[in-house]
Amino acid sequence: MNARRKLSSLLVLLILLGTGGCAGGSGSPASTSAPPPGPAYGAGPTAGTAAATITIKDFAYGDPLTVAPGAAVTVTNMDAAAHTVTADEGSAFDAQVKGGGTATFTAPTKPGSYAYHCTYHPGMHGTLVVK
Repeated sequence: MNARRKLSSLLVLLILLGTGGCAGGSGSPASTSAPPPGPAYGAGPTAGTAAATITIKDFAYGDPLTVAPGAAVTVTNMDAAAHTVTADEGSAFDAQVKGGGTATFTAPTKPGSYAYHCTYHPGMHGTLVVK
């Protein structure tokens, strides 16, 4: 009887070793190397890939937005009224957004601070920082 118990224990041990020490395993030990860094592995967005959104709500643009040069900027209008995001100087950008709608424009490629306004509502002002 004692020999039978030893044999059973040995068989259980061999089975566990053959499965990597856990039931349902693939037979190979778990990898101890870390996954490569990058957005696909939760390291966060890289410069130029971050979501850039200007949200208009209650006739206001909110805090200044910082984006990478040439980034796509989405404008989300939470108001019922139409608005614009129009650069104060030159023609760097001019997005028109229907009430409840969205629009997208490309940020300037030259770093700097760009003031903008709504052409329909003179009291609305914001800042886009490109760096």
